[in-house]
Amino acid sequence: MKLWGGRFEKNTDKSVDDFNSSIRFDSRMYKQDILGSIAHVRMLGYQGIIDPEDSNLIQNTLLDILKDIEDGKVEFEPDAEDIHMNIEKILISRIGDAGRKLHTGRSRNDQVVLDFRMYVKDEICNITQMICTLSETLLDLSESHLDTIMPGYTHLQRAQPVTLAHHMMAYFQMFARDLDRLAGCYKRTDIMPLGSGALAGTTYPLDRYMVAKELGFSQITENSMDGVSDRDFAIELASCLSIIMMHLSRFSAELILWSSGEFDFIEMDDAYSTGSSIMPQKKNPDVAELVRGKTGRVYGSLIALLTVMKGLPLAYNKDMQEDKEAVFDAIDTVKMCLPVFTGMLKTIRFKKENMYKAAGGGFTNATDMADYLVKKGMPFRTAHEVIGKMVLYCTHNKKTLEELTPAELKSFSEIIGEDVYEYISLEACVSGRKVPGGPAREAVKSSIEKGRALIKSFSVNMSSKQELL
Repeated sequence: MKLWGGRFEKNTDKSVDDFNSSIRFDSRMYKQDILGSIAHVRMLGYQGIIDPEDSNLIQNTLLDILKDIEDGKVEFEPDAEDIHMNIEKILISRIGDAGRKLHTGRSRNDQVVLDFRMYVKDEICNITQMICTLSETLLDLSESHLDTIMPGYTHLQRAQPVTLAHHMMAYFQMFARDLDRLAGCYKRTDIMPLGSGALAGTTYPLDRYMVAKELGFSQITENSMDGVSDRDFAIELASCLSIIMMHLSRFSAELILWSSGEFDFIEMDDAYSTGSSIMPQKKNPDVAELVRGKTGRVYGSLIALLTVMKGLPLAYNKDMQEDKEAVFDAIDTVKMCLPVFTGMLKTIRFKKENMYKAAGGGFTNATDMADYLVKKGMPFRTAHEVIGKMVLYCTHNKKTLEELTPAELKSFSEIIGEDVYEYISLEACVSGRKVPGGPAREAVKSSIEKGRALIKSFSVNMSSKQELL
C-alpha cells in the first residue's frame, strides 16, 4: 500500500505507477533528501513536536541508510515512486512506527524543492570550480603568448593585428561573467523552502530558521505558496548553463577553423583528436565539434523548463516533476564538456609563424595608416578615404601597404614620410594600443593580473560554500 493510500479503495494501475515514478532520475538526490530529513526531524525533536528519543532514532537510522546507499546495499523500488518515498519506506521498514513520524509537519511538495535546491547548490559549486580551472588555463596561455601576433577578425575577414593573449582573454571575460551569473543563481537558490507544507504552511511550531542554518541556507522562503511552486532557480541555472555552452561553442567553432588547413593556426593534440575510418590522413577536432553539438542539448533543457512552467496556476502541480530531468541533463552535459574542453585547450600547439604571417595579410594595418595621417593633421574621414584608395591601389598591384615605395606613398598624400614604415609594422600596431582593454602587452598583462585575482576570489568563495553544504 502507498504511504499516501489511506483515501483510496483501489491500487494504482501498474502503467500509472510506471508513468508516475521518478525514481529512475531523482535517485541521485538521495544524499540531499536524507540530510534534509535529518535536519527536519532534529528540529521536530528539539521543538517537542515528536519525542526526542524517536527523533534521535530516526536521525541515526537515516545515517545508516545513507551509508548503505553509498555502499551499494540499497535497491530502490519503482513502486515507491520517488527517492523521498523510497527512503521513508526503508526507514519505516527498519524502525516501524517511529519512522512514520518523520513526515510530521512537511509535505512532499516542500521536501522535493528542498532537495532540489540543495542539489542545485552543490552542482553550482562544482561547475564554478570547473570554470575556474578553465579560466586559469586561459590565463596561463595568455601569459605565454603576450607577444604572439595574430590577425583579429570581423565578419571572418582579417581586420587588425592583435595577440593570441588578447584573443584568449576575450574568452576569459566571457567565462568570468558566467562565474558571476552562477554566483547570482546560487544566491537565489540559497533559500530554504521547508516549512511551506503542501502550500499553506503548517500548524506545528516549526523552527524554520534552525533547519535553514543546519542545512547551510542563508534565508528562508517568505511565502509558502511561492516556496513550493517556484522553479525560477532551476530555470535560471539552465539559462546560466546555456550561456556557458554558448561560450564553449563559439570557442570550439573558432578552434575548429584554426585547425583547418585553410587557417593552420593550431594543431590539436593526438589525445584530443580522432581519425577517419576511410581517409588515413585525417586528424579531426571531434572534441570541439561535440562540445559545439551538445550546446543544443542544453538549450533544449532551458526551453523545456520554460514550457513546463509557463501556464501553471499556483501552487504545486505534477507537471513540475518534469523539472529535474532537464536540469540534471543540462548539468551532466556541462560537467562533461568543461573538463575535456580544458584538457584539449591545454594541449593545443599554436603555430606562431603562421599566425604572424596571416596578420601581415589583408591590410590589417590600414587603420594604423589612417591614424598616422590623422596625427599629421588630416581629418579622420579624409584619412579613411585616402587609405581606402591606397588599399585599392595595392590590391590592383598585388602589394601590401608596407611594400609601397616612398614615392607611391607620396602620390596619395604629401604628408606621408618614411617614418610611416615603422608606424605600420605589426609590432607597432599592437604595442600602440595601450588603452585599457587593448592588445598591447602591458594592457593584456594588467588584465591577466586582475583575472587571477578574480578567479581566486570565485574559487575561495565557492570552496567556503561547499564546506557549508
